[in-house]
Amino acid sequence: MTLAELGVLPGISLPFNADVQVALFLVGYVAFLALVLYLGFRWDKPGRKKPTRPPNAIEAYLRFIWGCFFKPHTGDGNGSQQDALESFYKQQASVYDATRVKLLHGRTDMLGLVAAQLQHKVNAGLYPRKPIWVDVGGGTGWNIEQMARFVDVPDFFRSVYLVDFSPSLCDIARARFAHLGWTNVKVICQDARTFRLADHEPAHEAALVPLSQHEYIPGPRSNTMGAELVTMSYALSMIPEFYPVIDSLSSLLSSNGIIGVVDFYVQNKVDFQSRNYVGGVIDRHCMWLSRVFWRTWFETDRVNLEPARRDYLEYKFGTVLNVNARNHFLGVRIPYYVWVGCSKESGSSHTKLAEVDAAATESPFLSAIDLQSRTSGRRDSGVELRSKAYESAVINLAASLPLPSSWYQNHHWRIFYDDQLQKHRQFKNEYIYAFTWEDSRVDARLLQVNSNDVILAITSAGDNILSFALEKPKRIHAVDLNPNQNHLLELKVAAFTALGYEDVWKLFGEGKHESFRELLISKLSPHLSSLAFQFWLQHGEQTFSPSGKGLYSTGGSGFALAWVGHLLRFMGLEQEVEKLCAAETLNEQREIWQRSIRKVLLSKLLAWTVVANEKWLWKALGVPPNQRNMIEEDYAKLNREEQPSSQQRQQGSHTGGSLASGLMSGHAIWQYAVDTLDPVVNNTLLSNDNHYYMVCLKGHYTRRSHPDYLTPKAHMKLSKKSSSSSSSSTPPSPSPLSSPFTSPASSPRPDHHHNSPLFAPSSPSPAHTTTAGAAFSGLRIHTDELNEVLSRMAPATLTIAVIMDSMDWFDPDPTTTTEKTTKTKTNPATPPPPPSPSPSSPATTQIRALNRALCARGRVLLRSAALRPWYVDVFEREGFAARRVGARDGGGRARGGCVDRVNMYASAWVCVKVADVVADCGSSGSGGSSRGVVGTSMLREEEEESGARKGGGGDVDGLGRPMERLDI
Repeated sequence: MTLAELGVLPGISLPFNADVQVALFLVGYVAFLALVLYLGFRWDKPGRKKPTRPPNAIEAYLRFIWGCFFKPHTGDGNGSQQDALESFYKQQASVYDATRVKLLHGRTDMLGLVAAQLQHKVNAGLYPRKPIWVDVGGGTGWNIEQMARFVDVPDFFRSVYLVDFSPSLCDIARARFAHLGWTNVKVICQDARTFRLADHEPAHEAALVPLSQHEYIPGPRSNTMGAELVTMSYALSMIPEFYPVIDSLSSLLSSNGIIGVVDFYVQNKVDFQSRNYVGGVIDRHCMWLSRVFWRTWFETDRVNLEPARRDYLEYKFGTVLNVNARNHFLGVRIPYYVWVGCSKESGSSHTKLAEVDAAATESPFLSAIDLQSRTSGRRDSGVELRSKAYESAVINLAASLPLPSSWYQNHHWRIFYDDQLQKHRQFKNEYIYAFTWEDSRVDARLLQVNSNDVILAITSAGDNILSFALEKPKRIHAVDLNPNQNHLLELKVAAFTALGYEDVWKLFGEGKHESFRELLISKLSPHLSSLAFQFWLQHGEQTFSPSGKGLYSTGGSGFALAWVGHLLRFMGLEQEVEKLCAAETLNEQREIWQRSIRKVLLSKLLAWTVVANEKWLWKALGVPPNQRNMIEEDYAKLNREEQPSSQQRQQGSHTGGSLASGLMSGHAIWQYAVDTLDPVVNNTLLSNDNHYYMVCLKGHYTRRSHPDYLTPKAHMKLSKKSSSSSSSSTPPSPSPLSSPFTSPASSPRPDHHHNSPLFAPSSPSPAHTTTAGAAFSGLRIHTDELNEVLSRMAPATLTIAVIMDSMDWFDPDPTTTTEKTTKTKTNPATPPPPPSPSPSSPATTQIRALNRALCARGRVLLRSAALRPWYVDVFEREGFAARRVGARDGGGRARGGCVDRVNMYASAWVCVKVADVVADCGSSGSGGSSRGVVGTSMLREEEEESGARKGGGGDVDGLGRPMERLDI
């Protein structure tokens, strides 16, 4: 074969073999080297005049190659760093910007991040004057000019100082700013170690923004001038003596200032895996080959990538945001980082530590909101409760280390957690739920949230948290073990804080945004924790890409929705789905459902072969084996089939085996799906009211069918910065809701029970009343198990706990079977005896933790896949009065009831705390506990009388009260 036949060199018939290839390569390589050497020595010729025109692209890159790889280094004889820099940059100065755009990635991102931080602080009134910016190693001034993409440099900054040690680069910078006419930019050719802002700023300005102290131990502050912004762009790796430079930067930065650094790096995970103050380690580890190659490669140009530079930077300052990335350059991946920090002491004041810790633990002793509650209104527990965040801060302070990055955030929504623990890493950077399967409208009617409530709720996708925030409670504790679910909540909270309604709608209504990365860097970053920012920088563009499927197709549940979508398209039902989602009447919707879509989604063959599969239920729908067993057990009861033995149930919960045969399992899952979907279609209109199933079918919300938090009115409320009005202790009257679920004749409202003191909203002490502030000022996001969070809260401080279906996940408590047998032999109206000691199963432990954290008459709202879950008996045994407020069995009538717009769970329960089962941490001796028992007896008697007045048969709960329905 010849080159002509290949079409490489037409007309040349040289044989195409290995020898020819090598020869051609060598000839080309030698010719290229000769050209570079010729031009290089010509450029270095003494007395050569400077060119009057800028070099073209080819000449620019030839100069870059000559200067970086071939030019002999000079200026080393006298040991002068300036001479060495000048030797390297003199011939490259005029082409520096043109040749570094592709090589030096991350500079624009760093500028956007620090600009967003500055704008937030300026808007918050933290600076008494316009900011001062010092760009260390600023070179040609490219960074300062590019900052104009984010702020108006001449107007936003009082002064801008470019400090660089290379005269050639400084000359380019002076010419640049003279051309731009920016008179507030000053170019200083000086060693960064000796630069002092006081030498260039008026002395009388020094007292306005004092420097943070040199020593970590709190002491008197210096009155020297400080800069609000300090940046370094690919300069730290070129400074031989980097320790004194970083020390000088800490002296240069003001107490509320921001420092931004972008540079190359290589590092092994062994170096940082035990550090809790680096702000996340996503993509930070570099493989051995990468570490060896890049360190060797860059050392030829005296660029040093040893990890100590970055490590000392993170030690000397507090980390606000941290990004590890790769620059894809000429087929290789060059590691670089973008880091945003602040003064190490800015997050460590005792007041700040106390306030954040108080919010995490609901400790009145530490609360800075009501000073009187520190000395009165509470009993001394003798045990000082501390959050994990506070404990980590104390450990770091004792070792003179910076605090974890969560302490340096602008908002203290996210409570510190150790992201390297296996219990968090098991989720592999993926959330399960992109939207929440809880009907917020029904929750609002059941709970009647008011401004004094302290709520604990499972985060899930955060939709329920936003719904609670609309009611402006005193505090919301969002809890989830999966860090990525909390990252999603953080993104939503940041969006409402920083973005307008249309951007919020694109992100969470349509699930797509064409400028997500730009919004993330320039708008959202000041309102996100470092870990959440890392997560969304890595996954956000793909998640919200206009060419993708959108937010609601992501996560574990997105897999199930995508599978359903593929199935419907395969069956040719796309048009039917569109018609179903656009139906204007229930009759039209029912007709479409019955004639086509139902036959596919509720196919028995599909249920038995796919949906009933245990792995599918867990991976796609998040249904654990124990919850599946509950569904099968209820099916067997309702159909009077043989019940599985206790041994079978125990085996099923531990091995994932079915409670019955595969055939019965398929029947059970199919019937559960029928009882879920048929009532939804028959009673709720997808096109304007049931957004839960609208998003499942269409992959996004519509302007007519969407969550309440996506209305313009809700956006105004959630994005409101502050309010001067005081919170009222009176619960707001429920507003009329245009839904079939609001019919008084069909579903009792919580306010129908006002005569029952047991189900009245709990009344916290007056110390809980606060002044309303920002919509999310009371939000705290915990990344941990429920038990861990509850155990660190002050006793009797929660008023509401919403735990969804999380109790279904526990293994059944063997003691509940014995209790059921005992109850059937006694009068159900007789008050049960005081709680007796029982084995501390995980379910019992969590219920006791809820009892301890809830105040008197505090409420637990839960849902279950079972009509009467086994753990209801445990709740009643552990000091709660349980009432079923919704059931799909129709209260003993024909099945098919619609509990709410989701209808995913067979029952809903409200459990009210009526007794202190565990010794109250806020009591001294036994007095507190006995008072709780006395109050419980009175509440039980009143509730029994209320139940007797109501009369009626049907199912009753453990206190002899009729179970309620909450269907239409």
